[in-house]
Amino acid sequence: MSRKERERLTIMTGVKREELTLVQASELMAVCYRQSKRIWRRYQDDGDAGLVHRLRGKPSARRKPPALRARALALYAEERYSDFGPTLMAEQLAKEKLVVDHETLRRWRLAEGKHTVRRRRQQHRQWRERKPCFGAMVQLDGSHHDWFEGRGPRCVLMVMVDDATNELHARFFEEETTRASYDVLEGWVRRHGLPASLYVDRDSIYRCEGAGSIAEQLAGKAPQTQFGRAMEQLGVGLILANSPQAKGRVERMNGVLQDRLVKEMRLAGINGLESANRFLEEQYLKAFNRRFAREAASPVDVHRAVPRNLNAVLSWEEERVVAGDWTVACTGKRYQLDREHEAMSLVRRQVVVRTLRDGRIQLVYRGKLLKWRELLAGSARPPLRARPMLAEKTKPAAPSPAMSHPWRRDGVGMGRKYWSGIKARGRAVRLEVRDSGQPSLRSGLPASRTSSRGNRTTNNNQRRGHF
Repeated sequence: MSRKERERLTIMTGVKREELTLVQASELMAVCYRQSKRIWRRYQDDGDAGLVHRLRGKPSARRKPPALRARALALYAEERYSDFGPTLMAEQLAKEKLVVDHETLRRWRLAEGKHTVRRRRQQHRQWRERKPCFGAMVQLDGSHHDWFEGRGPRCVLMVMVDDATNELHARFFEEETTRASYDVLEGWVRRHGLPASLYVDRDSIYRCEGAGSIAEQLAGKAPQTQFGRAMEQLGVGLILANSPQAKGRVERMNGVLQDRLVKEMRLAGINGLESANRFLEEQYLKAFNRRFAREAASPVDVHRAVPRNLNAVLSWEEERVVAGDWTVACTGKRYQLDREHEAMSLVRRQVVVRTLRDGRIQLVYRGKLLKWRELLAGSARPPLRARPMLAEKTKPAAPSPAMSHPWRRDGVGMGRKYWSGIKARGRAVRLEVRDSGQPSLRSGLPASRTSSRGNRTTNNNQRRGHF
């Protein structure tokens, strides 16, 4: 018996004991007097069983036909639907013109013992409010999974989800690389415009692990990856999540796609990347967004216009220094700059070597494209162009001072030859004094050599001359 029926049993027992009248009983049961008389009559005829609802245990008048139930369960038992949940299976049955609610399908499976209830352990999470506008923040992630269930090569699905509206854009690639991130972002930008920010994980595609260059350290800038550099040039904020749960919207979307998209491609017989991307663009994404996308809190779309140089920004750029022979070396190749840029004086200046996604090379200096030609591998470097030699200007020799100049009298500026002569004469004077044995005159000149050699003494002290 239900709680309502048990309460009526207590009231009818009071009426039977004449503790209550039917008028009082009708007020307690919240029914009219005539209905209370019917309930009292059933209780008198059938006892406690007369208070139980008469439809209990009988099939519902709105139940599905047994043939529909049998057919739906037979389809559900097929191997291709073995891992389908009740909600997804109900959608597949609707395509077969079998309208069954997912809860009804779940009860049928529970009755046959083919469905088990999985209870997941709940973890505490900090709730974050959605962005108010479409394009304010777009979450980007790569989902690695066996998307073709062994029928084709393993690949990665690059997924982009708008935080405000759940708008989905996705594309298959062989690997999660910078090129894959560029391509999926271009698909979003061509369709909606430039978003205000991107919410990504801390993969090496988006975060640089190494130390920055000396110039970056002096400027106080953190090192950037090629994707980070492109987002800075486009004016798109790059937000790095500290955990997968932080960007839970795109992570949950990956789980939904790994469940639903895999089975849709199985039913469609898709086994390759090209056919899978074509299936996404032409059928799946449109239907998915129509059903699961929601309206943003604000009707304002904050996407910006597509820039003209989008293809040039989504590329790989390296800075190189122009050599003295007007060549630039990068990745094992050498490029000769054209002579028409001679007025720019590019020698020993830094130019940007840009590699586009289609393989083309561009050399850029201060936003201007340079003309160049690639030098063949193994060829000799072109010789340096000789500069025209200017005629040497002969300066007239400065006249030497005259002998009567005051500098001459003081011995200033006479040169090495003059002083060598002075030293030679000094040595000659010393030899003369030593030979004569007489003191020198006050004038500094040696004494006369008129004395005979016999008058010279042999005293050593007298033989010393005055120097």
